Amino acid sequence: MSLPKIAKITHELTVPSTGKKIKYRPFLVKEEKVLILAQESGAQSEMISAIKQVIDACVQTRGFKVDTLSTFDVEYIFLAIRGRSVGSDVEVLITCPDDGKTKVPVTIHLDEVGVVFDDEHDPKIKLDDTYSVLMKYPSMDTIMNQDQKEITVEASLGLIAQCIDQIYTDEESWAAEDSTKEELIAWIEDLEPKNFAQLEKFFDTMPKLSHTVEVENPETGVTSEIVLEGLGSFFA
Repeated sequence: MSLPKIAKITHELTVPSTGKKIKYRPFLVKEEKVLILAQESGAQSEMISAIKQVIDACVQTRGFKVDTLSTFDVEYIFLAIRGRSVGSDVEVLITCPDDGKTKVPVTIHLDEVGVVFDDEHDPKIKLDDTYSVLMKYPSMDTIMNQDQKEITVEASLGLIAQCIDQIYTDEESWAAEDSTKEELIAWIEDLEPKNFAQLEKFFDTMPKLSHTVEVENPETGVTSEIVLEGLGSFFA
């Protein structure tokens, strides 16, 4: 006789970048094993691959594709799944900024962590009276590949080129997917510096996983506010 199957409770959340609702379940022991093995490897690529694999397994919504998600979507969804799977409280060690050395344990409630949107952020960038650019958010793989390179002008141009979705006017539009990366880089290089700065601002103001905590240095008595950003901050 086959063993009984235990029903899995599903939960709902809203994907930050799209506003669409998805359903997900907690991860299972076999999926937690994937995360543990990736963490033990110490390789960032292994950890990112494991996180994506877990999200793909846990999200129950038809048509969901983890590879189309922005970095902050992936981080937010994984935190939600992790919180429902093994508990919403995590303890991290935070270095007090007033002396730069004292470490204080702080408990973070993952349910309180969210994606912060900058009021000045806009994926639609008007370059002049004729041309505008529609940007798309970089995927986790795009950022990972970027982090493996030195921060150079070429790397910056490459990242911007990968995140252009469309160039358009009131009458015409050009889809980035119809051009090569080299053609897009050449187009970017032909912009004026002020227009290039507009494209860079898209990344500077991009939504991010963020949470603010207060820590008191037991050595000095000084209380400081610390802003934690990115997935790694909540498991340090």
